Amino acid sequence: MIKRIIFTTHALLRMKERGTSEHEVLETIRVGQSEPAREGRVIHCLNVEFRREWDGRGYAIQQIAPVTVEEDDRIIVITVFTFYFQEAQSHEDHL
Repeated sequence: MIKRIIFTTHALLRMKERGTSEHEVLETIRVGQSEPAREGRVIHCLNVEFRREWDGRGYAIQQIAPVTVEEDDRIIVITVFTFYFQEAQSHEDHL
């Protein structure tokens, strides 16, 4: 049985604040690495090519890390972390 995935209001707010989308979170849950976390939760991680700006700085990689809890009939996304790596040099740095 494929469980439906639902997002808490908190998770949706964090996704917006931290620069990721429902589609990216669903993909992370589907294909990312999963590890047990505290209190019976699971953290999923996926690094994706980013190569654009976030919060005024350029980055090459975005790591998406939703935290979920599994119930009998559904998976609940309770929060989402995002991390940005390998600050890329902007075009202006080369002038």
